[in-house]
Amino acid sequence: MAIQRKAPKAPKTKVSFLCSDCGHASPKWEGRCAACGAWGTYAEFAEPRRAPHAVRQQGRALAPEPAPIGEQSAPADHRLSLGMPEFDRLLGGGVVAGSVLLLAGDPGIGKSTLLLQIAAGVARSGRTVLYVSGEESGAQVRLRAQRLGVEASGVLFLAETSADAVLAVLERTQPGLLIVDSIQTLATDAAPSTAGSVAQVRECAQLLLGWAKSSDAPVFLAGHVTKDGGVAGPRVLEHMVDVVLAMEGEALSSYRVLRCTKNRFGSTNEVVLLEMASDGLAEVADPSAALIGERSGNVPGSAIVATIEGTRPLLCEVQALTSLTGFTPPRRSANGIDANRLVMLAAVLGRRAGLALAGQDIMVNVPGGLRIAEPAADLGIALAIASSFNDAPLDPTTVSIGEVGLNGEVRRVPQVERRLEEAARHGFTRALVPARNADAAGVPGIEVVGVESVREAIAAAMMTAKGVA
Repeated sequence: MAIQRKAPKAPKTKVSFLCSDCGHASPKWEGRCAACGAWGTYAEFAEPRRAPHAVRQQGRALAPEPAPIGEQSAPADHRLSLGMPEFDRLLGGGVVAGSVLLLAGDPGIGKSTLLLQIAAGVARSGRTVLYVSGEESGAQVRLRAQRLGVEASGVLFLAETSADAVLAVLERTQPGLLIVDSIQTLATDAAPSTAGSVAQVRECAQLLLGWAKSSDAPVFLAGHVTKDGGVAGPRVLEHMVDVVLAMEGEALSSYRVLRCTKNRFGSTNEVVLLEMASDGLAEVADPSAALIGERSGNVPGSAIVATIEGTRPLLCEVQALTSLTGFTPPRRSANGIDANRLVMLAAVLGRRAGLALAGQDIMVNVPGGLRIAEPAADLGIALAIASSFNDAPLDPTTVSIGEVGLNGEVRRVPQVERRLEEAARHGFTRALVPARNADAAGVPGIEVVGVESVREAIAAAMMTAKGVA
């Protein structure tokens, strides 16, 4: 009698739930994510599970031998120039071979335009570039290239939404640069869900990441953003890539600010100012001149601050407007600075500087689409608010630098000399700085005035304004 053997069991399907905000996995659905605390963000994710014996056999066959770090192979040209000097500086000297970069921004802000310009610039250097689009056809991309005047004849184009098909094309063409517009449009058969879901974004990004590391070719991924301005998809996507670039800008402004929020190969504080024109995005070589070029002279509520963005000092204008409120409590509106910072500075001005701002609406704006996160701009913001409240313009040749504390003191800030050199280069002759920075800040052509408190700074600024008037 023949012995009947049982057929091997089919691989079971493991079902888990992933948080769409942070990528945290849970074996069961929960109303609130245990990792990030977000509500209603869990989505079901199913992945096939192989038999334990097959996993062990495959692990034994593919297990590599470890080697010292000093013996690891590295490409001769480990950084690739994009043909845009300011963009190369933002990345730390160019794109690192085998790196994966995520470019995120609002719809219509210029992500596809910038990626097409990058593709054309790299193709001019003799490298093969593959441009994959799941949102546009080849005719649409060609029309954009003609409108921008970009020579894209050396760029290979592929309209595809299947990540598996894209990998097959990559194996045949072996490009020197891959651009995917966008990662939310790709889908793979390994994840049983629709394109753009948490599972699809994670799996497709993992496939492209593996190809980039094995081929030493950089990959640019365009990403969508949520209504809050964050990158759409799982937060694990930002952890997987090497560089995260954010493109910011006002809807009606021609300026775009490109900044790094993550960079494994350079600084995360660098910014690039781009200007949208009829022929595409152009780099602004002197951002300070562009940001303060349209400033009006003797107008109340305007101050110039010197900030540091990465390794570059920047001059920008801060505008403030105060008016009697018709509501309780009064409004505090901030555009370009942290709203909580504005509330704090308004409280300090009311309590420590004697300004009756309790019945005033306060609006602060940074023209040009720039966002200031550095505390060194506190003094300029406070002076702009005081200038608007007193209806007295500040000296147009004075620049302000300093952090304001809760006790009204002006605290010292780093790299004052570099800020003052940038101010002197643009024609400013006077600077209000923290008293502890005054001795070390010696720059020819600019008068340095040290102030201990915000009340003292307002008195010095108003006195200068009266002298000018």
